[in-house]
Amino acid sequence: MPKFMLILQSKPSSRGSASPEETQRRVERYQAWVDGIRSSGRYVSSEKLGEEGGKVLDGRSGRVTVMDGPYIETNEVVAGFFVFRAADYREAIAITRECPFLEEFQIAIRQTDPMGCGGE
Repeated sequence: MPKFMLILQSKPSSRGSASPEETQRRVERYQAWVDGIRSSGRYVSSEKLGEEGGKVLDGRSGRVTVMDGPYIETNEVVAGFFVFRAADYREAIAITRECPFLEEFQIAIRQTDPMGCGGE
C-alpha cells in the first residue's frame, strides 16, 4: 500500500498562545486521530519539528553552502510531518480531513516514491 506524507505548514507567528487546558484538548484530539490510524495498521511515522528553524544546504553551485533557516521573509514554515499508508490520494485526503491540525495548519499531502531514496 502506498505511503503518503502530510506536511504541516504554518506562518511563523500564527501559533498563538493557547491555555494549558486548550493545549491538552488539542493533544488529546490529535492522539485519538493518530491512535485510529495506528489501530488500522496504516501508521508509519510522525514528528514535530523543532522551533529553531534548522539549516538549509545548497550544493547547486558546485560547493555546499550551509545557511540558517527559515528566514525572516519566510511566509510559512514546516512545523512537522506525518506518514501513513493509504490506497490512493482519495483515501489519503479522507484520512487527512479528520486531522485536528487542519484547524491550525495548512497540510500538504505528497505520495512517497519508494524507488527515489531506497525506501520500502
